[in-house]
Amino acid sequence: MIHAHWFVAAAQLVVGIVWSISCWTLGIRKVPNLTGADIAKCIPIGLCSAGAHAGSVLASGVGAVSFAQIVKACEPVFAATVGIIIPPTDIKPPLAYMMLLVIIGGVGLACVKEGKGVEINVASFTYASIANLCAAFKGKLGGSTTKVLKADPAKNMDSANVYAVTNIISFCFTVPMVIIEEAPTLKQTWDEAVAEHGQYDLIKNIALSGFFFYIYNEFAFAFTAQVGAVTSSVLNTAKRVIIIVVSSVIFKEAMERNTVIGSAIAICGTFLYSMASKKAPAKEKKA
Repeated sequence: MIHAHWFVAAAQLVVGIVWSISCWTLGIRKVPNLTGADIAKCIPIGLCSAGAHAGSVLASGVGAVSFAQIVKACEPVFAATVGIIIPPTDIKPPLAYMMLLVIIGGVGLACVKEGKGVEINVASFTYASIANLCAAFKGKLGGSTTKVLKADPAKNMDSANVYAVTNIISFCFTVPMVIIEEAPTLKQTWDEAVAEHGQYDLIKNIALSGFFFYIYNEFAFAFTAQVGAVTSSVLNTAKRVIIIVVSSVIFKEAMERNTVIGSAIAICGTFLYSMASKKAPAKEKKA
């Protein structure tokens, strides 16, 4: 609705901040009790989270939502690569790496247009890839830090508060990009969007998208901690299918045969990668 994608990304994060502060103020949730050192440890996670969120918003803003989601299905490829490069090394079973080839092949097929050859929205592909890379680094860097914070009851850092703090730090990193990229033309862009859609609808859509974005991620954090990564991966795969299908219908985004088949292959590959990556529980040693 408005062609100021960094601004939209920042505004969505503001909605989450308001939600968090309201929960803390009303006593619905305990206020985090963090030291300066604790916050410093969270900064890299917040930076990566900001990149992942902004990349997703920009990818959908400059291209089709369905295409951005297809590219986002490549996230395991980035996660696996980062897992190997950044210590401690996380080596997956051979079958998991084979599934990465399935994902890449599916995304590649989705980019092949019948009678036209390979056709890629370079900007959307780039932003979605940046989002994948940032998400991979967030997962790698954030795992140990969040475990330490959640293990200390005095810090009041349950899954919801971990995400709340990450969201606030993400906002702090997103604002400078709004100023650099969009501040000079933001008022004009806003006025044009208001003239086309109306101020009420514009604010309502930004607020609702920010609210649902925050609630989804907060519940995802808590849900994964309760049910484990495999069940979460199953539902995340279903989520991606729903987004691609619904966006193609609502936004009238045409999906050719190769796009449908390729996205299905990539999403199935993502699901199978998650299954193959699950490490078998260690066998107890017999006395």
